[in-house]
Amino acid sequence: MSDRIQVVNKLINRHTLSAGEWACLLENETPELTDYIKKNARETTDRIFGRQVYVRGLIEFTNVCRKDCYYCGIRKSNACVERYRLSEEEILDCCREGYEAGLRTFVLQGGEDGYFTEERLCALISEIHKRYPDCAITLSVGEWEKKSYERFYAAGAERYLLRQETANEEHYGKLHPENQPYKIRMECLKNLKEIGYQTGCGFLVGSPYQTIDCIIEDLLFLERFRPQMVGIGPFLPAKNTPFEEERAGSSELTLFLLSAIRLLLPEVLLPATTALGTARSDGRLQGLLHGANVIMPNLSPARVREKYALYDNKVHSGNEAAEHLEALRTELAKEGFTVAISRGDAPGFAK
Repeated sequence: MSDRIQVVNKLINRHTLSAGEWACLLENETPELTDYIKKNARETTDRIFGRQVYVRGLIEFTNVCRKDCYYCGIRKSNACVERYRLSEEEILDCCREGYEAGLRTFVLQGGEDGYFTEERLCALISEIHKRYPDCAITLSVGEWEKKSYERFYAAGAERYLLRQETANEEHYGKLHPENQPYKIRMECLKNLKEIGYQTGCGFLVGSPYQTIDCIIEDLLFLERFRPQMVGIGPFLPAKNTPFEEERAGSSELTLFLLSAIRLLLPEVLLPATTALGTARSDGRLQGLLHGANVIMPNLSPARVREKYALYDNKVHSGNEAAEHLEALRTELAKEGFTVAISRGDAPGFAK
């Protein structure tokens, strides 16, 4: 055990590990090791961010997608999905409701829907920015040319979430069809950083064909790439996809990795994701206790929330919903957390 504690101490002090050192931790996980890394991750988060939790209003504005990722419930080939897209007026209504509730970040998330062209997205971003200049706009709308990312940024979007899903090219090929190459995903991430976005990436924990070596590659990639945000969650199977019969990823391993990522990248914005909250009823709270500091309640109209089904049984009501923000504050206060009424920028990007 002492050798693993020494490895964690190196991570705490130097924020770097070799592939072999990561393997030492991941292949020899014990309750004692988990408790140690969790304790230090939360202490690190408290030192940098205090007990503040940053809240983002999530607007899932379309479940139409041209991509066919094998793990995703809204993939193009899933004919059983009831498709929808919100109008610009509906999206702006979501922003208004979120603003009135105290939210100062809006996350526009959707499939790669051909209706939402570069022009339409730029117009939408500009209108949100005009109405709510004190708010941050985050996009999570997939892969685009660099010039499109530049136009979104100029229109007022400052953050972008694009998971690499896996940093192992062979593994990536097993999760996506041939016309969705790994090199395009990596090029997009590079372009986002170059433009100046607060850039988020992340990976699926326990996705089909994933090995410990794959996870280690993801952690080494995070160290090289230095994102401002990292979103990880357990793989959860979705009906009518090639992986619908696969076993779900481990929430325990996800929590362990949240703590490890906090120690690797101390200033990173780290969400307790909806997938983690779906995998276990206390997932969001446990995520915070393991070093996360962001949550994203759902601002989407109630009538469409069930339709944005990236995986089965996705939680979308109760305290996951933005209309229950006061209940969320009460829930978090019991553990000593406060909900920050701010943009919650990454350190170095604050306005």
